[in-house]
Amino acid sequence: MLTLADPAAASVAAPSATGSAGALASHTPNGQAVPNVHAAPKGLLTPHVLVLDDDAAIRALLGDYLRDNELRCTAVDNGRTFDAVLARETIDLVILDRRLPGEDGLAIARRLRESSTIPILMLTGRADEADRVMGLELGADDYLTKPFSPRELLARIRALLRRAQVQATVADAMARVRAYRFGAWELNVPLRRLRAADGRTVELTNGEFSLLAAFVSAPQRVLSRERLLDLSRLHNAEVYDRSIDVQILRLRRKIEVDPARPQFIKTERGAGYLFDVPVEVLR
Repeated sequence: MLTLADPAAASVAAPSATGSAGALASHTPNGQAVPNVHAAPKGLLTPHVLVLDDDAAIRALLGDYLRDNELRCTAVDNGRTFDAVLARETIDLVILDRRLPGEDGLAIARRLRESSTIPILMLTGRADEADRVMGLELGADDYLTKPFSPRELLARIRALLRRAQVQATVADAMARVRAYRFGAWELNVPLRRLRAADGRTVELTNGEFSLLAAFVSAPQRVLSRERLLDLSRLHNAEVYDRSIDVQILRLRRKIEVDPARPQFIKTERGAGYLFDVPVEVLR
C-alpha cells in the first residue's frame, strides 16, 4: 500500500469503511464496480487524468487531491476497465501502478505506447535503477517511487502536461512539412528518413529522428536540454538526465563530417545546444 509522504495528504479526503463521496468506486445494482470519477470545477477543458491502481484508498486519495488542484480524475483498479475508459474518454495523462494483479503496469505501458502518445507516469514501490530503466524503455515518460509527496506528483503531472502540449504544437507544424534541407542533408518527415546529397539513406532511431526534427524546426537558436526534452519526447527522469547528450553524440556521428568538430550541432556551454546552419523548409 502506498503511503503519501506529504503531511498535507492528511487533509485529502480519506476513504471510510462505508465509502464517502468520490472516495471509493461505486457499484451498479448487480454489485459490479464502476470507475471512480472525480470532476474538477473547470469543466471540459480541464485535463483528464486516468489512474490505474489496485489500492482503493490510493485511488480515492489521488482522485480527491487532483480534483482539489483543478484536474479531472478517473480512477480504476484493473486493465479491462482501464481500456474501456480509454476507449470512450479523452484522456490527457495516465498514472500507472507498477505492480498490478494480472497484467502489470509495465505490460500496460508497453501496450499503450504502441498506439498512443498519452503521457504515462509510473508509480512503483521499488527504488532500484533497473526497475526505472525498464519502465522508461517500455514507454513511461516519468517515474515516481512510493511513498511520495502529493505536491511532487502534481508538479510532475503538470510538467508532463506542458510537455505534451508543446509536442502537440510541434507535431501539428511538422504535419504541414514534407522535408527539411540543411547542408548536404534532407530530412523527410513523413517517411522519417534522412538522405544525403549522394542519395544514400542514413538510418535514424526514433530518438535520433525526434531530436533532429527538434533542431531543424528551430535552427540557429540555442535550445536548453529541458527544451529539447520537451520538443523531442526523450524521457526526462533522473536516470536519463544525460540522455540528450548521448543522443546528440550519436547524431553527430551520423551527420557531421568530423563529430569532434561539429558544424551542425554545436554545444553552447551552460546554455544547451545550437543547430548552427540555415534550414530550408520544403512543403
